[in-house]
Amino acid sequence: MKFYSRKWIKPEDLNAHNTLFGGRLLAWIDEDAAIYAMCQCGSKSMVTKFVSEINFISSAQHGDVVEIGFDTVEFGTTSITMTCLARNKNTKQNILSIERIVFVKLDENGRPSPHGKTHKKTDS
Repeated sequence: MKFYSRKWIKPEDLNAHNTLFGGRLLAWIDEDAAIYAMCQCGSKSMVTKFVSEINFISSAQHGDVVEIGFDTVEFGTTSITMTCLARNKNTKQNILSIERIVFVKLDENGRPSPHGKTHKKTDS
């Protein structure tokens, strides 16, 4: 798993228990997954199609740094399926895992469109 982004947990990212709010982490993941899909498929017209079970493993605190990583599982004709792991950079403890996130390329009419990719780019 290659980690593509890092987020610093600030006070506005906390929940009522003063730990990282899960919804904030999911928003970060959706945005970063979209960027990953765009880079892998060479298109800025990628949208979230499916997210499998989300496994919250542990939490993180104010001031911690969260690393978010993705790996390509497979390419479909119009889609890319990836896996995701978020971990605490300081402790290396996993915070969350998602087995499958699927993004689909859309054409100018909002319909699925072939992206032409069959293998992962290693420099994205």
